Amino acid sequence: MWGGPDFDHGFSTPQWNAAKAEARDLMIARARLRGMIPYSELVSAMTTVRLDAFDARLFHLLGEISIDEDAVGRGMLSVIVVHKLGDMQPGKGFFELAQHLGRDASDLLACWVTELHRVHAQWGAGRR
Repeated sequence: MWGGPDFDHGFSTPQWNAAKAEARDLMIARARLRGMIPYSELVSAMTTVRLDAFDARLFHLLGEISIDEDAVGRGMLSVIVVHKLGDMQPGKGFFELAQHLGRDASDLLACWVTELHRVHAQWGAGRR
């Protein structure tokens, strides 16, 4: 779950910003393929900071990225970061943030699919 603007992530501002940029680039690369990426694969690919797939700091990082991307009209980019097993959807923090950003999260599947289509359309093949 996104921890709000005062969340203490324990990294310096330059490290945190570099991690956000790296994670954003990794997610965009996957969105361009109209794909998804498991939390564990995302953190394994990151080199700027070390996080694990269940680290609260990761959820905060993803939240900040989605807020930034949504603010400029590109949708909640973290929609493509999903559980590796089971439902293959984002975690509950994604849906809490979606609701905070004004999305209708009363039907989680519909909320996820709608946002996934929005992000894939934004970053899909041929888009910049």
